[in-house]
Amino acid sequence: MQDYNSIRTAGTATRSAEVDEGLRAYMTKVYSLMAVAMLVTAGAAWGIAGLALSDVPTPYRLGATKYLTEFGATLYTSPLKWVVMFAPLIMVFAFGAALKRLSVQGATTLFYAFAAVMGISISWIFVSFTSYSIVQTFLVTAIAFAGLSLYGYTTKKDLSGMGTFLMMGVIGLIVASIINIFLQSSAMQFAISAIGVLIFAGLTAFDTQNIKNTYIALANSDRDFLGKSAIMGALQLYLNFLNMFMFLLQFMGNRE
Repeated sequence: MQDYNSIRTAGTATRSAEVDEGLRAYMTKVYSLMAVAMLVTAGAAWGIAGLALSDVPTPYRLGATKYLTEFGATLYTSPLKWVVMFAPLIMVFAFGAALKRLSVQGATTLFYAFAAVMGISISWIFVSFTSYSIVQTFLVTAIAFAGLSLYGYTTKKDLSGMGTFLMMGVIGLIVASIINIFLQSSAMQFAISAIGVLIFAGLTAFDTQNIKNTYIALANSDRDFLGKSAIMGALQLYLNFLNMFMFLLQFMGNRE
């Protein structure tokens, strides 16, 4: 009996070590996918803003020394701006619907394509805010995100109860933001930004724990399923980071 118990304990320890090793590799993949997507978004936003802005006088003046090019005026002031604004929202819902039918490589490509479209959509921040304040806000967001994600990964507290409440908050934010596009209320924008920071901070911890628990529960699933699951996890964390950054920019950003 003693030998049997020793063998059983050793087998359990081996399986636990395998799960731990697999979890580390899985989380590394999730964060790597997210990091590449953030680089794609930053590159697309910076590149489009560079094409949209001009130091040479044009009919589209923004400030004492800054002007919009013809491309910038079309992108930011014509009806095309509505397409650019809502394209990422449409794509993210399409991504979720198409994920099961895509291969891992196809899902990864679509994820990066979404990140590029998101970069185009938020390129206006380089027109409205100083580069220094954008970098400063990004660093603050990165530090906050790292701390919240680490908490979600290491805490023994079950955060699953937060999920429904936080998702209802996200839906409310989307509706309020769309309404405020037409109202242009600074007080409402302040409230949206403050609540948005809190909601996406909570989602960062919640999603990290959920990604970890999903792997532990489904560690024996096929590689294709786990690959798609990692992409979806990266998308969730990417959206949390980006939204937290955009809402913080409303407080910390210095406008041109």
